[in-house]
Amino acid sequence: MLEHNYLNAFILTCTVVLPLIYWYWRPRKYPPGPRGIPVLGMLPFMGKYTERKLAKWSKTYGNVMSLRFGRTDVVFLNDYGSIHEALVNQGRKFAGRPKYTLPFITDLAKGAGLADMDYGKFFMSQKKLGYKALRGLGVGRTMESRVYEEESHLIDAIRSMEGKPFKISKIIQKAISNNILSVVFGQRFDYDDKHIEDIMNRLLNMLEDQATSLSSRICTLAPFLKDIPPIVFVYSRFKKRISVSLDYIRKKIYEHQETFQKNDLRDFIDAFLKQSIIENNQDFTIHQLIFYIRGLLVAGTETASTTLSWALLCLLHHPEKQKKLREEIMKVLCCKERISITHKFMMPYTNAFIQEVMRYRTLSPIGVSHKTTEDAELNGYFIPKDTVVATNLWAVHNDPVYWDEPEKFKPERFIDDNGEFIQSSHVIPFSLGIRQCLGKQLAQMEIFIFLVSMIQNFEFLPDPHDKELPNIDEGVNGLQFLPYAYRVIAKSL
Repeated sequence: MLEHNYLNAFILTCTVVLPLIYWYWRPRKYPPGPRGIPVLGMLPFMGKYTERKLAKWSKTYGNVMSLRFGRTDVVFLNDYGSIHEALVNQGRKFAGRPKYTLPFITDLAKGAGLADMDYGKFFMSQKKLGYKALRGLGVGRTMESRVYEEESHLIDAIRSMEGKPFKISKIIQKAISNNILSVVFGQRFDYDDKHIEDIMNRLLNMLEDQATSLSSRICTLAPFLKDIPPIVFVYSRFKKRISVSLDYIRKKIYEHQETFQKNDLRDFIDAFLKQSIIENNQDFTIHQLIFYIRGLLVAGTETASTTLSWALLCLLHHPEKQKKLREEIMKVLCCKERISITHKFMMPYTNAFIQEVMRYRTLSPIGVSHKTTEDAELNGYFIPKDTVVATNLWAVHNDPVYWDEPEKFKPERFIDDNGEFIQSSHVIPFSLGIRQCLGKQLAQMEIFIFLVSMIQNFEFLPDPHDKELPNIDEGVNGLQFLPYAYRVIAKSL
């Protein structure tokens, strides 16, 4: 009988006590934080606006804290100091990518692409090609002419609405996507090209569709949920949608192979094929190129177009700021002079407005997850190799240490007593360090030129038939933070 009781106690220990010990155990000097409930961890407590919950919890556990999701611990960085220390001062140690950075893409890409590729020699060779190819194709000073050309098409498209209410976000998206499409495929596309519109919509579905975006973000924290209903159904639908876009990219690559000339590189595809065909580099495969292009098209479209959509919504909510913005633009661009990137240094309020939009509506609130490539120490905490690390960019942009009334939209915060623009190092929409956005320079150019040109040519008003504008504090919050759909009237000036 006594032996039987010992056996029961042993079984109880193995089935209950030991799993609980495992669940709550942390390595020595590991960042503190809540563990949540067994199996799911903190996943049920994250809410719609996870970044805001994280910022709140950081006041209890500190700016470097850990949360458990399933069997995975994730370290979250919630202030500028810790993010800068990790991504810049210790950049190589924090430059890795977890296996499931973008779970819905990972199974299809099988390690290909760039944004979700793990850090190493292969990543560096691919990134080097990207920078070299983009510079050679004009993503720099000469890229301005491409943006100018597209700016005129954008203005014509808006003017064609003839003062009637319309959804401007899709028109802006077509203008922005044409710039990166011209770099990748060597051509721009008409706004009424339904085929390329469908291709881009399918590519951007992961970010714009609420169910897909939210499901994908949940799976970045708990990848095992990808194969469990209802997320498995969302994932299946996503694969069917994106396969059409991937097939289109593959077709364009095959067309380029048939007409490739080593002394006449027309676009990014040709620059990549040169490495594959001429240099005979086995790392430069068609599969890698397909997912490299997918990443360029998504990142090269969504960042700038979403920033401009938020900018216009801010102007609708704050018409006095639209007036102030236009007064500065008209003062600098007298007699309908065409905007140039050189005018940027003459427009302090315009620069302040754009920077405040990027701070106020953080496009990627938690950024793209990183992974430690070796053991690291951060703020006195030990972070083992292969630990998933996430950056709460929203917390940086709403940190009261740096911003007075961060919840308010105030471009004036970036204007000094002499009326000059204050460039802030604490506004980091493109992240920091080795893994920051490859198309940062192009996006900044597009946002400035397109916004100034739109304000120069139109007064933007809310649709009088809509009861109210979308709440600017809310939006589609998944992998990126997008405004809800809204309509405008563009009154020609």
